[in-house]
Amino acid sequence: MNVLAKALSKTLVASPERQVEADSDWTIVQRVQAGDVSAFDQLIRKYRERVYGVVYNMTSNREDAADLTQDAFIKAFQSIHRFEGQSSFFTWLYRIAVNGTLSHLRKNRLRTFFSFEKIHDEDKAGELISQLTDKKGGDRELFVKELQEKLNEALQKLSIKHRTVVTLFEIDGLSHEEIADVMECSVGTVRSRLHYAKQLLQSELQGYMRP
Repeated sequence: MNVLAKALSKTLVASPERQVEADSDWTIVQRVQAGDVSAFDQLIRKYRERVYGVVYNMTSNREDAADLTQDAFIKAFQSIHRFEGQSSFFTWLYRIAVNGTLSHLRKNRLRTFFSFEKIHDEDKAGELISQLTDKKGGDRELFVKELQEKLNEALQKLSIKHRTVVTLFEIDGLSHEEIADVMECSVGTVRSRLHYAKQLLQSELQGYMRP
């Protein structure tokens, strides 16, 4: 397996603390459903930055990301009485945000851009770049700029759903199972979309891979 394939094929496993988090969120949700409207503010404070991050990674537009994030929380609040805890509040909220963003992208035909600077985990971004090149200094900066441009070109050849899966997995660090829940599809579909995306990216980036 080549370097790029290894870099793009890592499976990120959901944190073992996610269940504790989900239980805590469910307690807050039940308070909101019982009439304690102010309790919803806790969920906003907890997830606002994370939701904004995934929306921004999908739109590459700060104003749109802010508006879509606000819309996601409004829709979540309006629908909170229909949430029964069958999934975690986190993935339920992500689903609302992602679906709203997908509709926005389709309506406005916006482009999705990839940037190493947007990867939440700086160590992961650095590791990915290091696996692709051993260049230093100015040569490294030029390489990264060229690689990002090439990645953007390659990503435009993917459908919105394929790009969204790549964003959720590679940038936001969701597991296959979490992405399936957010995208309302099977884990197999998530893996299939990732596999297709990786094949295309590997083909497009052959000239940028280390031997």
